[in-house]
Amino acid sequence: MHPTVQQLIEQFTLLPHPEGGYYKETYRSPESIPKAALPARFAGERYYSSAIYFLLEQGNFSAFHRIQSDECWHFYAGDILWIHVMAPDGQLTTIQLGNQPGTVYQYVVPAGYWFASETAPGGSFSFVGCTVAPAFDFADFELADSEALSLQFPQHRPLIERLCR
Repeated sequence: MHPTVQQLIEQFTLLPHPEGGYYKETYRSPESIPKAALPARFAGERYYSSAIYFLLEQGNFSAFHRIQSDECWHFYAGDILWIHVMAPDGQLTTIQLGNQPGTVYQYVVPAGYWFASETAPGGSFSFVGCTVAPAFDFADFELADSEALSLQFPQHRPLIERLCR
């Protein structure tokens, strides 16, 4: 039997996430990488890695955004999560994260790619985790502007408009 969304929020003390859904940071490495050792896209030093729990329920979504690090998604419980990933050349891929045939338990979104996620139709919620290296920092987070992203990738306008805030 699946736990409920409310049970997961309480059990893991999840908080609302700015891009949609709920989250809790569960790990941030104690050591950091100096700015001089990082690619120029980073404005300062970054911790080695970070990890969060992330929960989405049907009717909510993680809005299109991008970060400056690779982000590895891990499936834990619930229903299939669709991760819509847009490469810099506009190629769109929808990954099905889950524990059913045709899905994957893990997927890495490359640094700089636009992506959004949602629980697949017919599902009630998706409970996943995200590991980011170098660690997530809000200075590296860019929430998509629907109109600007649609102008850049007009072939994906309906999806972009549906999954932007």
